[in-house]
Amino acid sequence: MAQPSFVQRPPLPGSEDWAWPDGTHRVLRQVLARRLIESPRDLDLALKHLRPVGGFDALEEGVDLLLRHRKGHVIIVGDFDSDGATGAALLSLCLKDFGFESVDVFIPDRFNLGYGLTPEAVARIGGHSPTLIVTVDNGTSSLSGTAAARDRGIDVLITDHHLPGPELPAANAIVNPNLPDTPFAGKCLAGVGVAFYLMAALGKRLGSARHAARYLDLVAIGTMADLVKLDRSNRILIEQGLARIRSGRCRPGVLALCQAAKIHNAAITASRLAYQIAPRLNAAGRLDDMKVGVRCLMTDSGAEAQRLANRLDELNLERRAIGAKMDSEALQQLDTESLVDSKALPPVVCLFREDWHEGLVGLVASRIKQHCHRPAFAFAPSDSGALKGSGRSVAGFHLRDALVDVDAANPGLISRFGGHAMAAGLTLNRDGFAEFRDAIEAVGKRRLEPEHLAEKVFTDGELDARDITLEVAELLRDAGPWGQGFPEPLFEGTFRLVGQRVVGGAHLRMRVAPEGGRNPVNAIAFRRGPGDWGPGDRLWLAYRLDVNEYRMTPEVQLVVEHIRP
Repeated sequence: MAQPSFVQRPPLPGSEDWAWPDGTHRVLRQVLARRLIESPRDLDLALKHLRPVGGFDALEEGVDLLLRHRKGHVIIVGDFDSDGATGAALLSLCLKDFGFESVDVFIPDRFNLGYGLTPEAVARIGGHSPTLIVTVDNGTSSLSGTAAARDRGIDVLITDHHLPGPELPAANAIVNPNLPDTPFAGKCLAGVGVAFYLMAALGKRLGSARHAARYLDLVAIGTMADLVKLDRSNRILIEQGLARIRSGRCRPGVLALCQAAKIHNAAITASRLAYQIAPRLNAAGRLDDMKVGVRCLMTDSGAEAQRLANRLDELNLERRAIGAKMDSEALQQLDTESLVDSKALPPVVCLFREDWHEGLVGLVASRIKQHCHRPAFAFAPSDSGALKGSGRSVAGFHLRDALVDVDAANPGLISRFGGHAMAAGLTLNRDGFAEFRDAIEAVGKRRLEPEHLAEKVFTDGELDARDITLEVAELLRDAGPWGQGFPEPLFEGTFRLVGQRVVGGAHLRMRVAPEGGRNPVNAIAFRRGPGDWGPGDRLWLAYRLDVNEYRMTPEVQLVVEHIRP
């Protein structure tokens, strides 16, 4: 069967044998060679290989500022997603462990206060008489909020990882590896990763250098959830956090979230953090109040952790139901507007409905981007009367830079925006949707090339039928953690369909036999119904090799990403 035209196989760089010892499975060698892993040394994810805090100069200024407020009142301002929640919990727990006398966490209500350290948030915080505000996963774009805090006599320490704009806030100290002229190589850290480095530097100053490592479970969740590039340091942070969870040396709330997701903590993986644990935390920030998630992570009570994790599980079910409805409405809107034909699609797709939930527009934008293979924005009305929007992009189209262009050409259209290359959020005036849609489409026409919009699937090639085994699946699983910038292996091949059925109301369970092999294997395609094919038909599949531990005896299964008859 011919390989579909949108499939590409990156070439193997150099020799796939490099420095691998005899007996290393050829599939593992080839997969890792494509990811520029040259020897087993590069897979050593011990904590000692983490980039040292000494290479991040801004940490010292941050530590000095913190220590001046050890007897003051510190308020941590987090973000309402998993990265911000885990980072806020980590900072609070560590500072209390280090003897800070008064530490509180404030998570802005996304529906009333918006993102980051805003003047409105400062006004709310100011009533509690803080001496220091510490942001986590936000603050780099908070010019007016920082100024409002300083005007009140409150010191401000910003910890963040987002790209800066042309002007920086007038904080007392800023710890952000992505600031200009910052030589630290850890540019890929998530917000919780930056918070971890700050606490590690504080611990080093206080003679407890490894203390922050107690909370690597939180770092692993936030890093996987934020989809940052998994360079070696991020993979170390994730792997060490996973090790703590698997051994039970983690926060009671993390164990409770595993239980709510029906995952045994000993079987936790990076992908399960990203797709089963983080969404339960995120559901609180999207639909309710992320304080529920932060309390779940911070409590020392197993009973309270379980109660809060159950609430997060309920919110996640509600989020999934509302999200599925919004996804369906978004696809229907594309059909209604005759945009299904890719030739009729604008370079940037913008959708809006009066009845959409502002907390879930980012998920809709992501779904539309995947469906249309181009940048997408989704908007919903907010209680304040404005429009809240979220965008997701494709490689080659920097979303925040595009919003900078729109803002410069249309003063006053966007009241607030922020983000990075692949994701961004913004607020428009109530009647600004059409003007924004025209403006962002104009930027897209200038900046996007046809190759940016072409569907591409990169695979690691075909597997021999003899390699579709539990042994190879376990080898690949253990070579992770996999994620953004270090993608989980995706294979392709032709299979004969033995049988199929829908499970869970939305997923396609199949039994397929690889060409050249007699024994069929289980396969599942999430959020996919039966196609126009039946038993005996030949299918081209792009799939990940997975270890299915649903039953008592683990077995290999294919997680199918793409199907073509």
